[in-house]
Amino acid sequence: MNRIRLAALVILCLPALVGFGIMAQSTGPSSQGEVGVRINMVGSYGPWLADQVLGNAPGRLSFRIGKWSDLEDWRRTARQRVIECIAPINLGGVPKVTIKSSQSYDGLDIEFLSWQLPAGPQTEAVFLKPKGAKGPLPGILALHDHGGNKFMGWRKIVRTGDDFWEIQERHQAHYYGGVAWANEIARRGYAVLVHDTFPFASRRVMVKDVPEKIRAGGVDPLSNDPDEILKYNNFAAAHENIMEKSLISAGTTWPGVYLVEDQRALDVLASRPEVDPSRIGCAGLSGGGMRTVFLGGLDERIKVAVAVGFMTTWRDFLLDKCFTHTWMTYVPLLPRDLDFPEILALRAPMATMVLNSREDALFTLTEMQRADTMLRDNFERAKAGDRYRCNFYDGGHKFDRAMQADAFDWFDRFLKPVQPH
Repeated sequence: MNRIRLAALVILCLPALVGFGIMAQSTGPSSQGEVGVRINMVGSYGPWLADQVLGNAPGRLSFRIGKWSDLEDWRRTARQRVIECIAPINLGGVPKVTIKSSQSYDGLDIEFLSWQLPAGPQTEAVFLKPKGAKGPLPGILALHDHGGNKFMGWRKIVRTGDDFWEIQERHQAHYYGGVAWANEIARRGYAVLVHDTFPFASRRVMVKDVPEKIRAGGVDPLSNDPDEILKYNNFAAAHENIMEKSLISAGTTWPGVYLVEDQRALDVLASRPEVDPSRIGCAGLSGGGMRTVFLGGLDERIKVAVAVGFMTTWRDFLLDKCFTHTWMTYVPLLPRDLDFPEILALRAPMATMVLNSREDALFTLTEMQRADTMLRDNFERAKAGDRYRCNFYDGGHKFDRAMQADAFDWFDRFLKPVQPH
């Protein structure tokens, strides 16, 4: 087995490795390394990079340094820097949406949508609302995860009938307590949009469109056959390095693409006649939590943001956990200006929730806790401490039913109008 395929399989097997605790970090000194240097991702360079290049103090644009007395002034300055660093691409205005079909299932009205962005294949999406609901309803942009599976997108968190795929069922059982959380919150009285984002599912890179020498044994599945999907996902995992280099060569970044795609989907959701555009939230697990950090931090239309299973610090990525994460996370030059949690903190004082799992092997617990401290500090400085909440749960990487219940209650608190007595 060549190195590319081996690396791909490591990424794809991450949920299994996490489940068995194989990827827990080692924090003690190594007998094979230099004396006094604990094991980390870059060996003896780790302390220098962490303590001197990155540094321990808040970044130069952190609200925590006390330079800004005006919250809006800080948000405007820091957001502009984040936007400069991620270099968003131009994907045009509100896309023209086609309703491909519609049906009812499990108490919901469901529409299958598509729209064409200026680059790549058509985006496929699903819109869900309570059966017969006219609105105006609060809206949720539900963001699918990464999960080492680029063949699936919206299917990871939606069910549209009883004929769902085997791989879809396994995915929801592993991460979501056996339910499709987009359906669950839609039944609670929300209009929900779930779209494929770059480069997943309908927006994925096709094997046939790249040179044979980088296909890594991949195929373009003609069905939902698990073996063919695995071969595709092997290719997609190996292709992440190539995609990152290409994006940087084009003068953009991965967040500079998916943020804009998520904003175009937000345009679609906000324009629906059933939706109250002043009451929209977003949420997602893992890669969906990462997308929540950027969309929630940079787009004020998101009134409530819930980031699940994706909150830590740049130091954690640097020293211990970059090997567990997609290239989609990283923003060149930004870490010395703002720490990762402070991207989400840019939305203060708007309602924000972070849900973490203590045994989540994708992150270091102490750094998740430090990220919580940073976020709490920002919201308290913004005089909005009651609009930030961070919960920690037992177990590994997940957005299970207990966590969903807490997230849905948070959405209800801020997106549903108070009923008169």
